[in-house]
Amino acid sequence: MKLIDLLERMEYTCLQGDVNTEITTLVYDSRKAEKGSVFVCIPGTVRDAHDFAPDVVEKGAAALIVERQLPIPDVTQILVKNARLALAEMSAAYFGHPAEKLTTIGITGTKGKTTTTYMVRSILESAGYPTGLIGTIETIIGDTCTPAGNTTPESYIVQESFAKMVDAGLKCVVMEVSSQGLMMDRVAGFTFDYGIFTNLEKDHIGPNEHKDMDDYIHWKSVLFQRCKVGILNGDDSHLEQILKGHTCEVELFGMREDADYYAKDLHLEKKPGFLGIRYEVCGKTNFPVEIDIPGRFSVYNSLTAIAICNHFNVAPEIIQKALSEVKVKGRVELVPVSDRYTLMIDYAHNAMALESLLTTLREYHPKRLVCMFGCGGNRSKVRRYEMGEVSSRLADLTVVTSDNPRNEDPEAIIDDIVSTVEKGPGEFVRITDRKEAIHYCMKHAQEGDVIVLAGKGHEDYQEICGKKYPMDERVLIREILEEDPACGE
Repeated sequence: MKLIDLLERMEYTCLQGDVNTEITTLVYDSRKAEKGSVFVCIPGTVRDAHDFAPDVVEKGAAALIVERQLPIPDVTQILVKNARLALAEMSAAYFGHPAEKLTTIGITGTKGKTTTTYMVRSILESAGYPTGLIGTIETIIGDTCTPAGNTTPESYIVQESFAKMVDAGLKCVVMEVSSQGLMMDRVAGFTFDYGIFTNLEKDHIGPNEHKDMDDYIHWKSVLFQRCKVGILNGDDSHLEQILKGHTCEVELFGMREDADYYAKDLHLEKKPGFLGIRYEVCGKTNFPVEIDIPGRFSVYNSLTAIAICNHFNVAPEIIQKALSEVKVKGRVELVPVSDRYTLMIDYAHNAMALESLLTTLREYHPKRLVCMFGCGGNRSKVRRYEMGEVSSRLADLTVVTSDNPRNEDPEAIIDDIVSTVEKGPGEFVRITDRKEAIHYCMKHAQEGDVIVLAGKGHEDYQEICGKKYPMDERVLIREILEEDPACGE
């Protein structure tokens, strides 16, 4: 492969050497450089990859992609304005522009991305469209599932995953697109067929994320300058800002009757050990929907999926069946253990997510709403106080336990949470060991209770002193039922 083949759709200047240089691999991690590699020098927040260029050349790299000329002779140097964008564009070329061989669906928003991606994949797969998935929990390519590192992986990984999907015979891909992923050009180098906006709330503002809300909104909006069709939540107050500068066709979903897809006649469904919702979808398609996932936010997530899949002409009965069966690990995940009470696992790990979840569950009028959670160590203490306040205000009983203490003392973290919880109206207990805390919730469950195990969600480990130990709440629940069968009665 020649270097010029990777530069074909880019703006660049050849500072020295030859664009016809033969290259073997494209790398952005200096540790993976080898003879014949082209190395992309990406400036980072901690280290600047330009500093590693001499080592990479010593390993035999044939070319460097740089944002400034380096005093290194006898190696081809290509100057670009943005090395991250260059990596995305070169990665697309390196893997043969696989996105052009797939129908690409990108979903952005503060909440709902993960659940919606699984709903879309479930429907499309059921309709005979083999579909890959890239998201917070995992990347799915056929029968292969790989745990995720970031919500939106680095551009090279995105393109590599697309290529694997093409090789596996997949026709579509649905992926979560974070604001960070857009800001860092992880999804540059191709145009999405469909761009989706779920909702937007104040989040991801701070060091190493977004400087303010305007910046957060701006980067969310970029997706609608990089897609052909935009499908957006017409009820969100930030809609106009998200659509600023858009270049795509636009469709709206929501509760308002002037939306392209809207829901009416909502009914909360409550049965022993089960919570769900049903409604009528109207507009460009019309049929009843029932979902085994509680909450009004499930209506928005499913409306999004319906709007997308309507472009594939999926029959209503296929959509209905897929939505009634879809389950998302760690996202309002109901765990059937008893007809006396409802037990669920959710990833809510900040105050905003926890408040949304508990407020939603309150609508089902449980006898008691029980919330078990902890907070991660080596993170902002503000989260502990905020989550403690929310749980004490909205839950009847808060069980404070350990999450990922990392390098902090678990008891000190719990002390911080309790300092706020004890000021609120709800009752609370503290049980440091997470399995013991879950056992307590189940053993003391009352008829009609709804119990939420919050914070871990899809995670299957606990991080203590820099080491990850296996800990899956589903496994803990099974062990508890084996050790104390009365908890399941």
